[in-house]
Amino acid sequence: MFNTKLLSAAVLVLLVLLYITGWWVSREPDLLPEANPQSQLQPADKAVVGYATTTALIRVSETLLDKSGGYLSNDILPPFSLLDNMPAWELGALEMSRDLALALRKDLSRSQSQSTENPYLKVAQPMFNIDHRSWAIPSAEAEYRKAIAQLYLYRQELLEPSRPDSQFYARADNLRDWLKAVEKRLGSYSQRLSASVGQDRLNTDLAGDAGARQSTDVPGQRLVKTSWWKLDDEFYEARGASWALLHFLKAVEQDFADVLQRKNAMVSLQQIIRELEATQQAIWSPMILNGSGFGLMANHSLVMANYISRANAALIDLSELLTQG
Repeated sequence: MFNTKLLSAAVLVLLVLLYITGWWVSREPDLLPEANPQSQLQPADKAVVGYATTTALIRVSETLLDKSGGYLSNDILPPFSLLDNMPAWELGALEMSRDLALALRKDLSRSQSQSTENPYLKVAQPMFNIDHRSWAIPSAEAEYRKAIAQLYLYRQELLEPSRPDSQFYARADNLRDWLKAVEKRLGSYSQRLSASVGQDRLNTDLAGDAGARQSTDVPGQRLVKTSWWKLDDEFYEARGASWALLHFLKAVEQDFADVLQRKNAMVSLQQIIRELEATQQAIWSPMILNGSGFGLMANHSLVMANYISRANAALIDLSELLTQG
């Protein structure tokens, strides 16, 4: 009897410890404080264009690796392998980081289509694209840290007038191209979150072009509904992406200040930032609720979709402003 009670107590203590550990490593990072874009390296009137955006990508990437519990997506041992909310959050933040790294490599660091690629970004960008669940050789964390090291080198050369090969071009067309990629990313999140309650959707894939074709025929109407098991994953992936994008847009507000003011678009960007800040509000429920649209219970996915849709609509308007003369 004594051994049975002792074993039961040991199992109970173990379960409590596992729960506390799981809770601790699943805590989302707070919004990062806005860093001095020049880190006291440059006079305030000689701010280096591109420093803030590169720094934002570095800090977001480092936070993925160094937050509470470290990087969880590729952990294969319990209790970490049993957690799914934080790995989903990490994937969302990582997707936004990948998009910005690609934009840095092919647009923001190049003056025109015939210019050469920056050597540091050419190395860094593919490293962000390793499978986020890779745990063997190479591991995802090792590749991401190598990419971050290359970003540090690129940022350092931005500060050195004697090294003109590393540049950041804050032009309206460069910003617009990156925002177009962000629009598609947010549009996807909005659709996936809205499917939490199930929707009858009409097929609009070829709308607007009578001569358009696609590979295979699809029904003109279909029911789209997210699996109950995937609801929290979709929610946290969108929340992580919004967290990362929020930091990138705050950096864009600094680096593209002249462009945005010339286009009278600064307030539009600030409104997008405000909508994304709303996605980071504290979640008081112990689980992600999935009530019907007008039911008694909350539907956290629909609330998140609302903020993301509004931010995306404002992004589309901002892109149009950047297109105009």
